[in-house]
Amino acid sequence: MADNKLAVIAIGGNSLIVDNKPALPDQYKAVVATVKHIVDVIEQGWRVLVTHGNGPQVGYLLLRSEMALRHAGLHPLPLLNCVADTQGNNGFMIQQALGNELRRRGLPDKSATVVTQVEIDPNDPKFQDPDKFVGGFYTAEEVEKLSRENPSWIMREDSNRGYRRVVPSPKPVKIIEMDALRIMLDNGYNVVGGGGGGIPVIWTGDGYLGVDAVIDKDLTSRLIANSLGADLFVISTGVDTVSINFGTPQQEELTKVDVDTLQKHMDDGQFPKGSMGPKIQAAIDFIRQGGKEVIITSPANLGKAICEGAGTHILAH
Repeated sequence: MADNKLAVIAIGGNSLIVDNKPALPDQYKAVVATVKHIVDVIEQGWRVLVTHGNGPQVGYLLLRSEMALRHAGLHPLPLLNCVADTQGNNGFMIQQALGNELRRRGLPDKSATVVTQVEIDPNDPKFQDPDKFVGGFYTAEEVEKLSRENPSWIMREDSNRGYRRVVPSPKPVKIIEMDALRIMLDNGYNVVGGGGGGIPVIWTGDGYLGVDAVIDKDLTSRLIANSLGADLFVISTGVDTVSINFGTPQQEELTKVDVDTLQKHMDDGQFPKGSMGPKIQAAIDFIRQGGKEVIITSPANLGKAICEGAGTHILAH
């Protein structure tokens, strides 16, 4: 048994959409399946804070907003509000599914979601070089009109599929609701927080101001895990185990690896920025900032990874 140790578990937004079925009832079914594996961990005595991605969900909201503006003249939704909306909706589904599964197993069913703001540095270099694609695709003619209507937007071609909006992806600096997360955990709640990397805000001198940006959810999850002094940081992804030389005859699974070796693999370009890279960077940062252990594995493998040693385990030495 874990004797009430704390695990921060990060699940991806894509894990909430299975078999390309994005309808909300289908997303909830996917959440129910994922939550069963999280409750396996809670059943072993762990306290749990769950973070989640929201990339697909934000994309759908932005697309709805653009269509509503184009066809009905309704007001557009700012990106930061889409992040907030999906934090609430994804969090609701996770906390409800958690409570139901805990109740079914005869465990305390205290679960809650904290809509979480995350402070970023307005001088982060990413503001000068935005590179995170969001929203739908546009033709060159549509871009010209959009740029007139939204002079602050930056549009770039995405893989020859059309033009899309790009926004900054700055590093998280501070979790604004950290005290709320800690108090809930200390009072026996299973908490959902930091969804989608958090709502990006900057300090203006007399208050916080939301900005349109996207914070990597694994980096925010890492910051939450270190700030809480978590015993374990778990990153769920689409594979059971991290590999080097992925997709080649030399592919090698990493089941147990120290942070220095992982850093060397990272420096050698083994983990692409658009897929495993941010997860590996978050794992390295967690250990470098005093964390004890990181596990990277698939959602279905969570229980076996934590209780039986499956998945990829990253340690200081």
